[in-house]
Amino acid sequence: MPANFYALGAIALWISLASLGVSLKHVPPFLLTGVALLIGSTLALPFVVRDRTQWKIPTSTLALGVYGLFGYHFLLFIALRHAPAVEANLVNYLWPLFMVVLAPLFLRGVQLRAVHVAAALLGFAGAAIAILGAAGGTASGGWSWGYLPALASAFIWASYSLLTKRVPAFPTAAIGLFGLVSGGLSLLCHWALEPAAALSAQDWLLLAVMGLGPLGAAFFLWDKALKLGDARQIGILSYLTPLGSTALLMLVSGRALSWSIGLAAAMIIGAAVLGTRAR
Repeated sequence: MPANFYALGAIALWISLASLGVSLKHVPPFLLTGVALLIGSTLALPFVVRDRTQWKIPTSTLALGVYGLFGYHFLLFIALRHAPAVEANLVNYLWPLFMVVLAPLFLRGVQLRAVHVAAALLGFAGAAIAILGAAGGTASGGWSWGYLPALASAFIWASYSLLTKRVPAFPTAAIGLFGLVSGGLSLLCHWALEPAAALSAQDWLLLAVMGLGPLGAAFFLWDKALKLGDARQIGILSYLTPLGSTALLMLVSGRALSWSIGLAAAMIIGAAVLGTRAR
């Protein structure tokens, strides 16, 4: 299905996000996100220059886009500051599960079957094994209030993804406007909440790669996938993101792939096959 190819394209780009983030970990997170989103928004400029109506969308649609792109990253960064990173990241990856189970509530005519729930739970279990296994036993137990914004960020991305199918149809190029406004808000957060930082030439190069890839083109591909495809199937496929991201991060850091990655891969691929075959 074409929708799944667009979704897989977005997933492939998001897989590189963690590795790029490690290379830019010295950059304040709101500065990083703001610059990358602004760079990513430039991908829409050729379409807007050719047809200025591409960015003439209802205010409610723009608000939804900012809710998704800015709200998700804002809460995720708050979570990562106030909760153990491994567990917060795992809570954040509840968003594919939310996409599946919330689809009937947000979308008319969509019903949830047992096979979809089973596939989503299998995918989340695989993601948990991948993330916790990669932590190498360094994950810390106990409750942290930072899990609440992590949970909220997962809900925001899932609900944003589903609600884009509810609002009046808008051109995919409008994602660039979402990124432009969200990037501006992120830079305001940097100015208000973070210390000033100087960026090197290498930092700018990596920020350009991040902006054009996982915080740019991925959002356009994701929107196209949601417009064409079944949100339940796309949500299940999305569990390939934490699997691929964790595996790539281990390879980049020179760590050998563990049995947990192999088991997680089998579970997530099995969930994807199960979910995409469901009718």
